[in-house]
Amino acid sequence: MKRARWKHAAFVLPWVIGIGVFTLYPFAASIWYSFTDFSVLAPAVSVGTANYAEMAGDAKFWKTLGNTCLYAALAIPAGLIVSLGLALVMNAVKRGQVIYSVIFYLPHLVPAVASAILWMWIFNAEFGLLNNALRPLFDGANAVRAWLDPAIAGDAKLLWAPPAWLSSTTWALPALVIMAMWGVGQTAFIYLAKLQDVPVELYEAADIDGASTWQKIRHITIPTISPIIFFNVIMGIIGAFQVFTEPFLMTQGGPAEATYFLPHYIYDSAFRYLRMGYASAMSWILFLIILGLTALAFRLSRDRVHYAGR
Repeated sequence: MKRARWKHAAFVLPWVIGIGVFTLYPFAASIWYSFTDFSVLAPAVSVGTANYAEMAGDAKFWKTLGNTCLYAALAIPAGLIVSLGLALVMNAVKRGQVIYSVIFYLPHLVPAVASAILWMWIFNAEFGLLNNALRPLFDGANAVRAWLDPAIAGDAKLLWAPPAWLSSTTWALPALVIMAMWGVGQTAFIYLAKLQDVPVELYEAADIDGASTWQKIRHITIPTISPIIFFNVIMGIIGAFQVFTEPFLMTQGGPAEATYFLPHYIYDSAFRYLRMGYASAMSWILFLIILGLTALAFRLSRDRVHYAGR
């Protein structure tokens, strides 16, 4: 019996060691480093709460935090709406549903670096796929404007043109939000699985009562799948506030820091400016923000999320 227990422990031990070395130790060390002036070039020196106090007056910290909150405020609702819309369409299409599900899910499997390179080409202002599709619309609009006001035709500055997506302070952040929709196939797949679990009898009863499509979605579909919506909201909050790879590769935080997010600033502080202590402090503030928003979401969900059997 004891030998069997040792065998079981031997199988679990590598996992325990891995968790301890790569998760628990860095977790505990980051708490200590956040109260120190530490870099890889010098020993850690305790500075108390100086790192946290510095954040209060750090304009770049507040700038990156604001950019991150704006990105989250746009990307989370957009992702929920687009993924739920895809799931509703796929659920309505019975023939070829498996094929469509696979097609929409495949982008989620593409590595982030490869996706970033692909979207840099799509967003290219001169020969990108998106602007090539939009250019005829802008040309048509300019032709109408020139017909109404001939002076416009002679001044190139007055002509409308497709956005310079990644080099425009106005459009760079929305471009990253658009790119985030690239991976909603996974969320749509989760919605689809739950939609197929909604009792058909509920829709049949609604049809007898003369309910419209919107009424059925509002009063049957959404309440039934509300636990999945809530789950995706939580995952969206966690993911949006930790976005790093795509803006780091596509815009490097530009233009004019329009896409400079807090995780990127933490990375620069740690590995570019070698301020590990300050980066650790910002990481903990980011963790507390995510934790606070998650707790708020749980609090607001009490009367809005309907679980089976409750």
